[in-house]
Amino acid sequence: MAQKPLQNYIPALTGVRALAAYLVFISHYAYAFDENFPRAVQRFLNEFHIGVTIFFVLSGFLIAFRYFDNFKLTGNWFKQYLKNRVARIYPMYFILTLGAFVAYYFTHDEKITGGFASPVGLFFMHITFVRGFFDQLKFTGIAQGWSLTVEECFYFSAPFIFYFAKKYNKFWLQCAVVTLFGAGLVMIFRNVNWYGFFGNFTFMMLYTFLGRCFEFFAGIQLALIVKKRQVSIGGEAKTWFTYLGFALIFVCVGIMSVLPIPKGEVAGLHNPFGIFTNNYLLAGSIALFFYGLLTETTVLKKILSNPFVELLGKSSYIFYLIHLGYMYDFLHNYFNKWNDDIFELYDKWGKDWVSPFQYDNLNVLYAFIILNAVSVLLFKLIEEPLNHYIRQSDFLIKNKPRNPDNQSEAIKA
Repeated sequence: MAQKPLQNYIPALTGVRALAAYLVFISHYAYAFDENFPRAVQRFLNEFHIGVTIFFVLSGFLIAFRYFDNFKLTGNWFKQYLKNRVARIYPMYFILTLGAFVAYYFTHDEKITGGFASPVGLFFMHITFVRGFFDQLKFTGIAQGWSLTVEECFYFSAPFIFYFAKKYNKFWLQCAVVTLFGAGLVMIFRNVNWYGFFGNFTFMMLYTFLGRCFEFFAGIQLALIVKKRQVSIGGEAKTWFTYLGFALIFVCVGIMSVLPIPKGEVAGLHNPFGIFTNNYLLAGSIALFFYGLLTETTVLKKILSNPFVELLGKSSYIFYLIHLGYMYDFLHNYFNKWNDDIFELYDKWGKDWVSPFQYDNLNVLYAFIILNAVSVLLFKLIEEPLNHYIRQSDFLIKNKPRNPDNQSEAIKA
């Protein structure tokens, strides 16, 4: 079989985005299966937040793979680079965040504001991504949107990471310096009562780029290895990289699931060794898994490259943003209403039947299907057109006739 050179767009890695988003979904709704699975299984499912780490490693790989060889620390290059990042990430985040605060206007749901005195001020903190630096505000608005602050910090840092890596050949030293800088901020601000701004080490290590930079560096290192070795898609008949990496990912999940959960937390992730496992051991396992997807032909790769799975991957950024929060709450409230209406109807008929909305696990499945459908529609009708429009516009820099940057980058995240 002739080898295909590695291209900028890799369908299997787009499919991985869907897998990552669905793992995060399971971690948030594992409670729905409390009555059906042993406690050990529930703990295991609670650690499926690993989808976020998959996003971060994937981001590091894609940005380095596309830009490491051609970046320039010039005004025009940086404007084009930021334009591409804005086109991919910002429109849907802004629209859905605006939707969250409009929902707050009608519902006064304190989950959206977290008790912050000024909803308008908090909204601007969200759309500028700065809320992600505050421990007490990280889960306000679109709760899972904290990870976009991490992503944006990486986007801004990546060209400088590449520059220092090329100039001084001290790639991994940068990771240590970044993490130590974060530790220094915690030492300075942990006793300052400012909404938890770098308020503790757990927050810094789990919810900021300074603590999670290793995951991006693992992706960058993978890209450099792939480039150096001139890897070809499907060039190896072996399959052990793919499946070994995949198995190690869930070994990491198993480790976190048996660790003692610190008081006030919900997962072994927050245990100090859980942080080490998630940020370092897991990141390496994911990089190994990605290397297998890039170089080996496996059944798993074929599944992730399937056109339907690829579509789910392209819309997974939206799914990630809406799977938790006001849209899910809207569905949940309607499921409850329909369940009550159905039982009232049964009472009138004198029937003792089962309602299709009386079981939490089925309602979660309904929501999963509906939210995926909504995500695909929003991707086709809003995200993809806005992405193209911004890239072809003169926003930040005059549009070039051809833009080599592929629109199908990983989420974020």
